[in-house]
Amino acid sequence: MGTVLQLIPRDQCDGEGPEPVADGPFLLEPSEGTPYCNRRWLGFVSPLGVPCTPPPWGTLAGIDLQTGNVDWQVPLGTTRDMAPWPFWYIRGSPNLGGPVSTASGLTFIGATTDHFLRAFDTDTGEELWKGRLPTSGHGLPITYQLSENGKQYVVIAAGGHAAMGTPPGDYLIAFTLPDKS
Repeated sequence: MGTVLQLIPRDQCDGEGPEPVADGPFLLEPSEGTPYCNRRWLGFVSPLGVPCTPPPWGTLAGIDLQTGNVDWQVPLGTTRDMAPWPFWYIRGSPNLGGPVSTASGLTFIGATTDHFLRAFDTDTGEELWKGRLPTSGHGLPITYQLSENGKQYVVIAAGGHAAMGTPPGDYLIAFTLPDKS
């Protein structure tokens, strides 16, 4: 989805506070600690706030790093938290964020506007699980174990994102993976 982002000298910005200020089709956002604010074009969206291009608006792809071939590609996310029900069925929401893959063949990704962390089969792209978040998680998930035979965890920061139209938050959400036995 095309957009325009500009750095504007602070003395030319409307508004002094930490909140974004609407400026026609643009949003002025303070860039704390700098002498600038960000002027972001709000883009081509419908009255429902969704892009004016056909879905899917986001996908997850499995790429063979040896050949560069796309092995699989699936729509990522839904319009659940963008559009009113019953329009939640549209698959492939706007995305911002990346995945993490495990040695056991799972790929975890948030990135969507529908407030879920998802697990996919790394080889096939099949969605195996999803867990609800309090707001969207656009950061990269991490995974870790405290001992070689201990539980494995996956953690994501759910902070929302103004550019994605998702509510702000300051959550760290952890899930445990099932035991391998």
